[in-house]
Amino acid sequence: MRRTGEKSLAGHVAALGRRVFTSAELGAVSLRSGSVVSQGLAVMQRQGLALRLGHGLWSAGAEPPGQYEVVPHLLPKQRVYVSFTSALHLHGVIEQIPQVITLASTAHTRLLATRAGSFALHHLAPEMFCGFDWDARRGFALASPEKALVDCLYVSAFRKRQFSHFPELDLERLELKKARAWAARIKNPMAREHVLKRLAGLFKYK
Repeated sequence: MRRTGEKSLAGHVAALGRRVFTSAELGAVSLRSGSVVSQGLAVMQRQGLALRLGHGLWSAGAEPPGQYEVVPHLLPKQRVYVSFTSALHLHGVIEQIPQVITLASTAHTRLLATRAGSFALHHLAPEMFCGFDWDARRGFALASPEKALVDCLYVSAFRKRQFSHFPELDLERLELKKARAWAARIKNPMAREHVLKRLAGLFKYK
């Protein structure tokens, strides 16, 4: 039973100041055990005050949040940034809206499904986990347009069906010199040659 004056779980959720959170995070700020937090969140969900998005991942309210709101909370123990076709779209390089949000990480490649949408996590070698900045307006880390393109080509060197072709690219929004500089960081010689060849083909008529 909650003691008089003790903040409710809903109060702790509101105090976080954002919509998406993890059950572990809520347990830490409320000083409640995992089982108590799980039971409390289940009650909140029945009341329309919270929604389970995935394993240990929740949002306030009854409706799921936007996909990009979930990005910073998907892997609490791993850093990720938005890259590949999702970043290219956000930068206006491609018009087609990706149905799955594409993320870069040093974790294993896999698909993460949540009630807010699906996320494709692509593994990058540690030396390639760079070329992004925190986008304060959007609330997540975002690759530069040139790095997003190089990330696509890098992954295609190992998985031929991934990013084998693109919707029409607005090359005026990309700088070949910057893209080649990111490609030069690739330590694997086969992958580096593959990326440089594809860059040359994409920029042939620019």
